[in-house]
Order: sequence, then C-alpha cells, then structure tokens
Amino acid sequence: MTQAWHQHKMRVQYKDTDQMGVVHHGNYITWFEVGRTEWMRHFEMSYHALEEKGLLLPVLDASAVYKSSARFDDLVVLFTRIEQYSPIRLAFEYEARRITEEDWKANGMRSATADDPYGELLTTGKTTHMWVNEAWKPVKLRKNHPEIYEQIKRIAE
Repeated sequence: MTQAWHQHKMRVQYKDTDQMGVVHHGNYITWFEVGRTEWMRHFEMSYHALEEKGLLLPVLDASAVYKSSARFDDLVVLFTRIEQYSPIRLAFEYEARRITEEDWKANGMRSATADDPYGELLTTGKTTHMWVNEAWKPVKLRKNHPEIYEQIKRIAE
C-alpha cells in the first residue's frame, strides 16, 4: 500500500501524563483511535454514517511499539493509513511523532495528508478491525456495501 498518511496534530495534555511527566503507554492506543476517527472523517466515512447503514467496526487486535517518550505540552502528529483491507477486515497502521513549533506552523493546524511522516518517531502501532452488523455478525463489505468497499479500495491503492 502506498497511499498518503493522514495527519492529525495535537498537543499533549497534562491528563495524559504520569507522575514522571511522560505520556502513559495506554494513551497511545487512545491516540490511535483519534487518528483513525479523523482518518475516517477526512475520507468521508464517519462512524455515524457507517452505523446508520448498520455497520460496526470493532477492534480485533491492537499493538504498539514504543520508541521514545512524549511529554506534557509536546506537539505531536498522529499519522494514520490503511495497512491492509479485505471484504471482511480493515487494518490501520499508525505513527505518533513529536514535531517542532516550526513544523506545526509550516504544516498548519488542520488535519491533512502527507506523503511521508516527519518529526521524531515516538510510537508505531497497528489495529485490526472486522466489519460486523448490529447483531455482531460478520459482514462481507464487497457484497453488502460495495460502495464502501470500493471507496476503501480507492483510498488504499
């Protein structure tokens, strides 16, 4: 997959840090969810719209690899893109990176896309999801919602 990364900029909040002033490791999984939600919104696939069609996208697996620590008030950009997709599953990959004030100003404060992640790598991660209906039964997207499957395919390729 070669598609651009979606980027979402944020500043580390005090509530996300521990007594050592470091972002608690569990918060990165929450940040991945923020990145994924903003990715979906950017590509006009909001969770609300999917749920109105009877589709849910629960997490099957989540992982993170920690490289460096973020601290209170750091500027961070969350990079998100599709890692893999099929008619039943969707996997995202993430990078959380510390950026400078100059990067923040130069790249604006709005979510957008970037060809390559920039900044100091803090954490990488992945989440895997399965399409299910409201009864939590697997849904084959290509068969039941071909328009959504084709949209994901266009974004991912």
